[in-house]
Amino acid sequence: MPEEGSKEYTNAMIEAFIDTPEKTLWYQMSFSKFNVNGVDNMAWNWSWWAFFSGFLFLLYRKAYIPAFILLFLSLSVGMIPFVGLLLMILSGGYSSYFIYKIYKTKLHETQNIVKDEQTQLDTMRQLGGFNQWVIWVYAALVSIVFLLILIPLLAIL
Repeated sequence: MPEEGSKEYTNAMIEAFIDTPEKTLWYQMSFSKFNVNGVDNMAWNWSWWAFFSGFLFLLYRKAYIPAFILLFLSLSVGMIPFVGLLLMILSGGYSSYFIYKIYKTKLHETQNIVKDEQTQLDTMRQLGGFNQWVIWVYAALVSIVFLLILIPLLAIL
């Protein structure tokens, strides 16, 4: 196991928290933008998944409070011309920062309580990860929107 504080240790903890091997490198690079010499820094980091799915992206990554704030904002002001698009753009650029903040909180809690590094990895894997059900909700919503667009078009023909 890599030594705590090393780059290998940090990468292993991010990999355990993300729990999606094909996305680990993307999150490692994203998280490095949010930490400048040990100081957290909100920075722009684009995610198409966050842009198109908004609060569902945050739910997928178990960022519940930011997800519900974005949902509330989307429902309350999202119908104002261009505000909905602005929320989508901001979601695409900043959502991964909220995931980073949750990662950092869970990492510090884990390091303060659990001393064994393998147990720390296992704990981060359990605390992080993703909600598989969000993929099915997203697919259902996209299908419904598609059908709501397709049915009137077929009626015209």
